[in-house]
Amino acid sequence: MNTTTPDRVAWERARLALLEKEKAHVRATADLAAERRKLPRLRIDTDYRFDTPQGQRSLGDLFGERSQLIVQHFMLAPGASAGCPLCSFWADGFSAMLPHLAARDISFAAVSRASVAEIEHYRQRMGWTFPWVSSGNTSFNADFGVSPTEAQKAAGQWRYNYAERPYRMDDLPGASVFQRDDDGAIYLTYATFERGLDPLNAAYAYIDLTPKGRDEASLPWPMAWVKRHDEY
Repeated sequence: MNTTTPDRVAWERARLALLEKEKAHVRATADLAAERRKLPRLRIDTDYRFDTPQGQRSLGDLFGERSQLIVQHFMLAPGASAGCPLCSFWADGFSAMLPHLAARDISFAAVSRASVAEIEHYRQRMGWTFPWVSSGNTSFNADFGVSPTEAQKAAGQWRYNYAERPYRMDDLPGASVFQRDDDGAIYLTYATFERGLDPLNAAYAYIDLTPKGRDEASLPWPMAWVKRHDEY
């Protein structure tokens, strides 16, 4: 490509103008991340016991030898034959990032209410290797705001993403971040839901670079195009 043509010069001028906005956005994102790290910590005293293929494991066990833990709340309910397609879209990137997270003192696990057998059946279908445990016998999902309690179901109202809303589903997505001190005390340091999960999807980040972008305006609802990776 000739870099001195008028068209190329005009394109680069426009690109440089956008680059300044992108740099400002990156700086704002870094500032926001710094604010996130300053949030107060919430101590977790409940002794959650998750079912895994290796037997029961505590929340502390999910940390392994690391001091930080990210939990992805994955929508796979008891009795479901397959996980949520949207959660699966996010999950396609989990396995590959595990060594990089570990290098920064971070463990990772997905948590669902489905049984271990149901989780393992779907995991094998999708070819995933990330840690994935069952919270079905605990109050973990309700306590961390991704599933309503029986009382909330009966009332038809529950709190999700820090706001009251009508009850319609037994599971919704989210991510929770924990820290463990040297004395073993565990704290919740951050949690995000709904569009707050968008930055955690690597495929969307690349899609947003393209001329069409997400191209979802004409769909009945955003992400209606998403399928499990073996269904396209």
